[in-house]
Amino acid sequence: MTRSFMVTLTIWIYGAFFFGPTSAGEPEPAKFEIATFAGGCFWCVEADFDQVEGVIKTISGFSGGTLANPTYKEVTAGTSGHVEAVQIIYNPEIVSFENLLDIFWHSIDPIDEGGQFCDRGSPYLTAIFTHSQEQQVWAEESKEKLESVAALERPVATNIAPLTNFYPAEEYHQDFYLKNPIRYKYYRFRCGRNERLEELWGSEALRGLQSH
Repeated sequence: MTRSFMVTLTIWIYGAFFFGPTSAGEPEPAKFEIATFAGGCFWCVEADFDQVEGVIKTISGFSGGTLANPTYKEVTAGTSGHVEAVQIIYNPEIVSFENLLDIFWHSIDPIDEGGQFCDRGSPYLTAIFTHSQEQQVWAEESKEKLESVAALERPVATNIAPLTNFYPAEEYHQDFYLKNPIRYKYYRFRCGRNERLEELWGSEALRGLQSH
């Protein structure tokens, strides 16, 4: 079983578990949708978006390259073409894709062309991988708005492209911040992620998170 198939299977299971079959005459259950963002270390992106109301599940993985079923070691070596990414399964009746884009921008350093925070190199570049033409348009419009409104030092470096693949990372990376909270908190502090976000966005840093 490939890891790509596992993502589809996971989404189906979650839909069946939460909603189950409907009886005749009952309203149709909400349909989940998916957003895929690359924002540097996927431990941090996952931890942030798990705090967003309407997000059902997050999956850490790899996207954008050509190597099939890559390992973490292969991706971080920088030769696979993949970046660390997170798929966000969400209920659009609670949180819209536009809302997720706004949260994403305020949880990354979008002008960093060489990685994110202490993580340098191509595996840590930022990106928005779109699942539809509608998402593509929203993402491009949000990027244009960010560049025209925000007082940023340099142009936005985040790439926007249609999703071509996504491979879940190894199991020990999933929910890492919950499995290894001390190590995760130390890493995030040492990497200077929150410090740089506050420098960039001020009180708007990490907006949209329930615990922020």
